[in-house]
Amino acid sequence: MEYNPITVTDLNRYIKNKVDNDEYLNNVLVKGEISNFKHHYTGHMYFTLKDENSLIKCIMFKTYTPNLKFVPKDGMKVMILGTVSVFERDGVYQIYCKAMQEDGMGSLYTAYEELKNKLEKQGLFDAKYKKPIPKFPKSIGVLSASTGSVIRDIINVSTRRNPNCYIKLLPVPVQGKGAGEKIAEAIKIMNQYKLADVIILARGGGSLEDLWPFNEEVVAHAIFESELPIISAVGHETDFTIADFVADLRAPTPSAAAELAVPNVNDLLLDLEKYDNRFKNSLKKKIELMRLRYEKCMTSRVFKEPLQKINERYISIDMKVKQIQNLITNKLKDDKTKMIELITKLDTLSPLKTLARGYCLTTNCEGKIINSVKGVKKDDELIIRFQDGSSNVKVI
Repeated sequence: MEYNPITVTDLNRYIKNKVDNDEYLNNVLVKGEISNFKHHYTGHMYFTLKDENSLIKCIMFKTYTPNLKFVPKDGMKVMILGTVSVFERDGVYQIYCKAMQEDGMGSLYTAYEELKNKLEKQGLFDAKYKKPIPKFPKSIGVLSASTGSVIRDIINVSTRRNPNCYIKLLPVPVQGKGAGEKIAEAIKIMNQYKLADVIILARGGGSLEDLWPFNEEVVAHAIFESELPIISAVGHETDFTIADFVADLRAPTPSAAAELAVPNVNDLLLDLEKYDNRFKNSLKKKIELMRLRYEKCMTSRVFKEPLQKINERYISIDMKVKQIQNLITNKLKDDKTKMIELITKLDTLSPLKTLARGYCLTTNCEGKIINSVKGVKKDDELIIRFQDGSSNVKVI
């Protein structure tokens, strides 16, 4: 019996047609737990739906995503309504999801939320406990797998930025049973022997199950109790673990963690060069300013004839003294003239002048002036004052 060979494209197309023509698969309701969820920038959602034994890839195009009443996350248990079809190019089948609703939370996700709330209430996430990352560390401790892209990326980035910064890798399992305890123990060893200035806790992306060691309470407390600052770089940028919240700094990727931990020597050299140029320019301007001041001073009359200014001041003071003396002399003359005039007027009006002409001044014993005959009576004693003296008299 002879068989005519067909192409891979023909085979995939045949299987696709078989699946597409199955009415049961055209409108199927499936429940399971979300894993490896990705919300693409185009608006499409890619994820895996799984149960205890199997998994199937799913996609929900952005045409249907606006109808969702919740935000899908890893660990959620959901029911989806969709069509099973074959992606002809890759020869894989997947569910094209049209609708989705929650079917309860996955056990891992529930445990994640419970532990997160518990540790947050205990204060392990508080910013006041965050330690600063050293600006110029001499050594970087890395807790990650000994092989893989994570440690290579960290070494490449750190070497490029500062080849004099030492990378000390302490290998730890980053997934699987018992990984959390070993990660916590490695953090304690780093602190006990002061093996580095800062620690990077890193691993690549993965599902909630893969990242679970970094969501364990023992790891959270080890990070919180660490005297050395810790940068958490677990998973992709969209992945958040308990370790991210407790760590002193979160990096979206291991490469970014290396950039945050290791200063760029070239940038430092550029800054030093910039400061050096600023200093030189400032010094040049200062020297030029001092030179101009010196030249101005040298052309000044003060430097040529230093006593001339003082002599001019002496002459000015002497002139002021003479002016004051003249003012005082003139003032005395004017005051003396006015005083003579006033004395003359006073002498003219003096009662003694009147007495000199033969008049007398009569007063009683009490000193009251008698200016009328009605002011006296018989036997009154009076005092008559002449120019050269006085005499007591009695009225008869």
